[in-house]
Amino acid sequence: MEDNNDFDAAKREVLLRRIGDELLTQSGDSKSRVLPVKKISENEYQITFENELTFQPDSLVNTTRRLLAKDPLARDYVVNVLNCGNSSVAYGYAISNNKKDDIVACRGRVQPKACYMINIKFKPSGVITAKTGYLLGSLPFLAFVGFLFLRSGKSPNNLPDDGNSGTVTLGSLLFDVKNRKLILNGKTIDLTGTETRVLRIFALSPNETIERSRLQKEIWEDEGVIVGRSLDMFISKLRKKLEFDSNINIVVIRRKGYKLEIRS
Repeated sequence: MEDNNDFDAAKREVLLRRIGDELLTQSGDSKSRVLPVKKISENEYQITFENELTFQPDSLVNTTRRLLAKDPLARDYVVNVLNCGNSSVAYGYAISNNKKDDIVACRGRVQPKACYMINIKFKPSGVITAKTGYLLGSLPFLAFVGFLFLRSGKSPNNLPDDGNSGTVTLGSLLFDVKNRKLILNGKTIDLTGTETRVLRIFALSPNETIERSRLQKEIWEDEGVIVGRSLDMFISKLRKKLEFDSNINIVVIRRKGYKLEIRS
């Protein structure tokens, strides 16, 4: 994944420069430069400018939200506009993947022309604990949505015999295998064929470690195609679709694979 991480980091820096460029343009400056973006810590970057500028908080919030939406890992971040002289905070706000958790104040108050630096700190994309192997942080848990079915004396984790049709309940999830859907209170989320096959493998062995090699073989190699990073891509897509039920998670088992963890 190292090459992919390098690419994502390079793309993020381009987006940050775009933020600086648009901020200068909004300030009426079309000639001075955005200086090189500085990475001041693992998850924090700094945008600096050649000349002084002024900015409208509403425009800054909207610009960062619009541009960083193109960064798949920029789900939660804090923006602080600092005065160059003493690094005091002139303006700041926080953006969350869940919009209702945004923290934005003082909108509509134009800031005076001055020398500013913009620090943007991203929530870590994931931290793996040595004790449990659970994936924590802002890397969204793979979660599932659906009806809550309580069946006394029966296991809720069994797929139909053929594993390719019918429905199965996993915690609060109704997984419609045949129609490639997840269902919650009558609302449905469509799955692609590949996403359905990946999810089906996990559903057949809940709370058991599934090796990456097995997933790759059953999803791609058996069809004559070998793609090293496709598995990570499809799990990432599933995470974006299924991030509502915290009782069902995909846990990363370091150097082995993944596990569908169902908490009662």
